Amino acid sequence: MSKICEVKLVRAWFSSYCTRVELALKVKGISYECIEEDLRNKSDLLLKQNPVHKKVPVLLHNGNAISESLIILEYIDECLKDGPTLLPCDPYQRAQVRFWANYFDQKYMSGMIKILVTSGSERDNAMEEFCEMLRVFEEGISKHFSTLLCSKDSIGFLEIVVGSTGCNYRAFFEAVGVDYPFEKNHKYFSWIDGLRECPLMKETLPPHEKLVAKITEKFNFQTES
Repeated sequence: MSKICEVKLVRAWFSSYCTRVELALKVKGISYECIEEDLRNKSDLLLKQNPVHKKVPVLLHNGNAISESLIILEYIDECLKDGPTLLPCDPYQRAQVRFWANYFDQKYMSGMIKILVTSGSERDNAMEEFCEMLRVFEEGISKHFSTLLCSKDSIGFLEIVVGSTGCNYRAFFEAVGVDYPFEKNHKYFSWIDGLRECPLMKETLPPHEKLVAKITEKFNFQTES
C-alpha cells in the first residue's frame, strides 16, 4: 500500500513566494505534492484553506493549512525535522536572518514593480531607490554574515527568501527592456548569479523565457524585438 502524501503545496508556477516554499521542502528533503492554482479562477480549495488573503502559497500538512511564505518557511523548519535546519541555531544570528529576510521581502518586489510600471525620469528615480535599497541590504548582510556574499553552494533561510525572487532579475529587466547599472550592486548580483547556479535553485526556478512572457502579459508592455 503506497504511503499517503502528507504535505501538499497549493501554488502558482510563476510565484516566487511559492518557489521559496518548494526550495525549503527540497532542502529539507521532504516529499510533497504540488496543486497548481489558476489565480484568475481561484479554486474552492484555495478559498477554503486561505479565506483571509485568498493567495498562494498554502502549505497543507496533515490537513492543516499554513499561509504566508515566511511563516510557512519557519513552520517547515520547526515542524518538519528532516534535513538541515534553515535558520541558524544562535538566537542573535537567527534574529538577524529574520530581520534581513523581512527587509528584502518588504522592499525588493515593490521596488522592482515601481521600475516596471514607470518611465522617463520617474523610472530613473525608481532605479536609484532600488540601487540604494540593495546597497543597504548588501551592507547589512555583509556586516552580520561576513562570508554570506561569498557563499555559492549552501542554501538556508535567507538564501531561499532572496534567491527565489532575486534570481529572476534578468527576466524582469528583459521583459521591460531596462538597462540596470549592475556595477552599483556588484557584490549582490555576483552572489545572486552564484545562487542561481546551485542545483536545487536551478531546478526550482521557473523557466526564464516563460517567466519573461508572464511578466510582459501581467504588466501589459512589449519586449523589444
